[in-house]
Amino acid sequence: MKLVKSLLLGSAAGIAAVAGAQAADLPSRKAAPVEYVRVCTAYGAGFFYIPGTDSCLRISGRVRAEYAVGERYSDFQDAYGTRARGRLNVDVRTQTAYGTLRTFIRYELTNNTGIYASGTGPFNVGSNVPGLSRGPASSATTSLLDLAFVQFGPITAGRAQSFFDFYASDLNFASIRTADSRVNLLAYTATFGSGFSATVSLEDRTSGTVGRELGGIIQDPVLFVNGGAAVTQGQDYPDLIASLRVDQGWGSAQLSGAVGQRNYATLANVAAVNGDEFAWAIQGGVKINLPSLAAGDALWLQAAYADGALGYLGWSGGSFGLGRLGRLSLADASINPVTGSIDNSTGWSLVAAFRHFWTPTIRTEISASYSELKLGYNDNSQLFLASRSLDPKEFLVAANVIWSPVSGLDIGVEVLYSHLDVRAPVGVVSNANVRSGVLGIKSEDTLSGRLRIQRDF
Repeated sequence: MKLVKSLLLGSAAGIAAVAGAQAADLPSRKAAPVEYVRVCTAYGAGFFYIPGTDSCLRISGRVRAEYAVGERYSDFQDAYGTRARGRLNVDVRTQTAYGTLRTFIRYELTNNTGIYASGTGPFNVGSNVPGLSRGPASSATTSLLDLAFVQFGPITAGRAQSFFDFYASDLNFASIRTADSRVNLLAYTATFGSGFSATVSLEDRTSGTVGRELGGIIQDPVLFVNGGAAVTQGQDYPDLIASLRVDQGWGSAQLSGAVGQRNYATLANVAAVNGDEFAWAIQGGVKINLPSLAAGDALWLQAAYADGALGYLGWSGGSFGLGRLGRLSLADASINPVTGSIDNSTGWSLVAAFRHFWTPTIRTEISASYSELKLGYNDNSQLFLASRSLDPKEFLVAANVIWSPVSGLDIGVEVLYSHLDVRAPVGVVSNANVRSGVLGIKSEDTLSGRLRIQRDF
């Protein structure tokens, strides 16, 4: 019996040895390596390495639901409106020997109703509500390439925030009157250490949108003529922007200037003119961090002046709704019908904004703007009781309370008050288009409110 067991064990051992020797002669097959997604910490939270590359990617976005009510300017306009907006951000960065190479895209889809999409037709003259839809009428659903730029070291190329802007509607739901535009540009930024930097930028103002909430198109240069027709013959070069900025622990400050060339010409019925005009603007702003009050508290102060380029004050060219006052044609320049000389419109503005955290999850934001324009022409589309320029003066103030129960979620309400004065009492030509048929109105007050639920991710 013992002999049988020994024979069996020996046979098994021999077979195993032969099989192992044969297997050693066969080529080995290893499992393909798994490409795991790695976290990239070089550029902040949310970035990860694109598999197979040394580039870092961050995908983020926003969903916003908003509900607004406002005073009716016209019998043909809803007194409320709704908005749904979706935003997608794609941010790709790569470290190179020349500095960081960054590509950024922001795309938005928006659906508007009611006063968000208020019209400018003959049946709702002056229907736009300040802070809600101050630009041209927007359709029910709109798409917008808000940002699309490449940064390579000190160079920024593509569609980006204007380097003229400082306080760019950073707070509040409604936009106050301030420079806040995204334009096609080519810029160079030099850094000097200790938070100091300087930028020179070539910017195409005809490509831009104005206001994060306004959605209006920048239409400068816009020309106005009394008693005749006129055209803008384009520009020989884009606007030149220069800014000096400092960012330190106490806050930020910036001084910026813009200069551009405009070419105007007249058609019939007025003295002929064909020549260049220069437009310019200057702006200074400061942001002061106030951690002694609460973490995240800050104060913004800003002042600006523009000559021949009202878009740098946040006023978009074209037709502007004045409520019961009708509509006002805003232009960057006008032609004297007698001499044919070109007169630039001028204006200035003041902006203040404050953010305070009552608790880590509850905050209040207050912003205000005051601006005055000197237009130098009469708008013939209105019935004027005095033959003089309107020269509007506007005051806007907005205040809100926002609750952030979890990270990335904001639930808040806001109230916006607007007051507008014009130099001379005016009325519309056709009283049937407005709620009030009273002539001789010189000022307008409006009140609107919003509820916003927003998720950023």
